[in-house]
Amino acid sequence: MPTSPIAEAAPQSLCAREPFVPADRLVAEMVPPPRFDSVRFDTYVPDPRQPSQTEAVSVLSSFAAGLGGAHASGAGRRKWFAKKPAAPAGPRGVYLDGGYGVGKTHLLASLWHATPAESSLKAFGTFVELTNLVGALGFQQTVRTLSGHRLLCIDEFELDDPGDTVLVSTLLGKLVEAGVALAATSNTLPGKLGEGRFAAADFLREIQGLSAHFRPLRIDGEDYRHRGLPEAPAPYSDEQVAKAAYTTAGASLDDFPALLEHLAKVHPSRYGALTDDVRAVCLTDVQPIPDQSTALRLVVLADRLYDREVPVLASGQPFDKLFSDEMLNGGYRKKYFRAISRLTALARDAKALVEQ
Repeated sequence: MPTSPIAEAAPQSLCAREPFVPADRLVAEMVPPPRFDSVRFDTYVPDPRQPSQTEAVSVLSSFAAGLGGAHASGAGRRKWFAKKPAAPAGPRGVYLDGGYGVGKTHLLASLWHATPAESSLKAFGTFVELTNLVGALGFQQTVRTLSGHRLLCIDEFELDDPGDTVLVSTLLGKLVEAGVALAATSNTLPGKLGEGRFAAADFLREIQGLSAHFRPLRIDGEDYRHRGLPEAPAPYSDEQVAKAAYTTAGASLDDFPALLEHLAKVHPSRYGALTDDVRAVCLTDVQPIPDQSTALRLVVLADRLYDREVPVLASGQPFDKLFSDEMLNGGYRKKYFRAISRLTALARDAKALVEQ
């Protein structure tokens, strides 16, 4: 019986992975994700119909230039017995205020790259990654670890968890006292439905005493991932997905419902490690998400795959059918629309896996 050309190598399975991530890796990885390694202000393409995008590039470029020189609280880390430095004059932070897909993360990463300081003196991470860091190191050690930095960038500041918001706001207060400059983007609060619109008032209210340290910078625009691009390809057959998994080096192959069950056993802080060295994710039998907890875990995985530019090839239902109308009209709607947008972009990238 002839050997099937697709049976020469077995793809890996995400469901078979149970990664362990040590605390020092959490600190070392607080840099822009691989997708944003090469982004700069001059690679951001403003929509000519949205002058606020061009203005944002100018303001952020000036902000980055102003972070050169000595640390705001002096050279290096402040000793515990040293005199507390005076608070820096004027806002030491910027808040990028805009809907999903207008390039906020591109601009935030560009700010990180443009800030004239060594990489070890700049930190970049999502809100979830920052709370995971506090959980791994403890609050005081996190303060000591980050207080010598010039800049801390926080992407997707979570305004929907009051406890974590208070925790991170307290942390940022300590870092501001140490002279660390801040930059952030955020999602919307539950009940603030709109159409992915702006959350500056919510953000500034939730961080309370820190609001004076942030300058809101509004960025209007449409989701760039769909600006002038073709629609996402329709889902493929199970056979096409399996063949692509077997013929693509470094690909994974999993049944979608089984993967959702596995994600419940892995802490979201490890989803990045879950995809280490994976070149493509192949999924069969994609179905609508059964509940909100599962949906939020998938959002985190979608973010990590998008950060790493891992194409996603799938059979079953299209990605815009993942979330129910109730979910898309609820308090986490912005997260779900972001996940749909990002998975759609990755599905476009995966088209070449079938055509090769």
